[in-house]
Amino acid sequence: MFVFRDARAAIAILILLGACSRPPKTASLSIAAAADLRFAFPVLAERFQAAHPGTTLAPAYGSSGNYYSQIRNGAPFDVFLSADVEYPKRLAAEGAAVPDSLFLYGTGRIVLWVPAQSPLDLDRLGIRALEDPSVHHVAIANPLHAPYGRAAEAALRSLGVHDSVAPKLVIGENISQTFEFVESGAAEAGLVAKSLTLAPAMRGKGRSWEIPEGSYPPIEQCGAILNRAKSNPAAAQFRAWMMGPDARTILTQYGFSVPGR
Repeated sequence: MFVFRDARAAIAILILLGACSRPPKTASLSIAAAADLRFAFPVLAERFQAAHPGTTLAPAYGSSGNYYSQIRNGAPFDVFLSADVEYPKRLAAEGAAVPDSLFLYGTGRIVLWVPAQSPLDLDRLGIRALEDPSVHHVAIANPLHAPYGRAAEAALRSLGVHDSVAPKLVIGENISQTFEFVESGAAEAGLVAKSLTLAPAMRGKGRSWEIPEGSYPPIEQCGAILNRAKSNPAAAQFRAWMMGPDARTILTQYGFSVPGR
């Protein structure tokens, strides 16, 4: 049995033992993620956290335009994964994001998607399927603040069906809600993010026809570290990982084109 004759020495040793028994500190990153990452991001997060067990990712999903406004007004996010490269650029110019932290992580695609039980022959009709009398509602994301909504509107115009389809349009707050409109039967068809249709949970639930890339502007998706995390090493670590091979492989599996591939 040890007897401490010096009280100060005893206290110092007890403090040291207490410090050694504490669990290692963990970092948490709050991520404002574009809604098209709703299915891909959990896979990305799981892989990242396996490689970096000291960091937890806390995502929220929504339209990139809405997140841009919220971040400008002080929303407490550490990283922004936008579906439109212009929003992070604006935040950097306005002093809300770290200028040299911007990075392109992928380019999105849009598809015409219908439930599996739909009688529409997408292979034969393509975009003209939206003009079929059985289609009463066509879902797109809100073009005012959702990049996929702007892409959908541009594609409808470019492919010559906008005027005939416009009366049928129902507008989702973001691309995830737009997808849910079709999945739930509230719309017979929708122009949605390809990444959502490729999720394992969606296999067998619908059919798609890929919208020709040249019919809408590229959906270049960009990430940025926000000011509140500019000195956070975990944010820099996550940014570097998102630009690496593991993240790019996952994003490719979900239908994104990625830099360098």
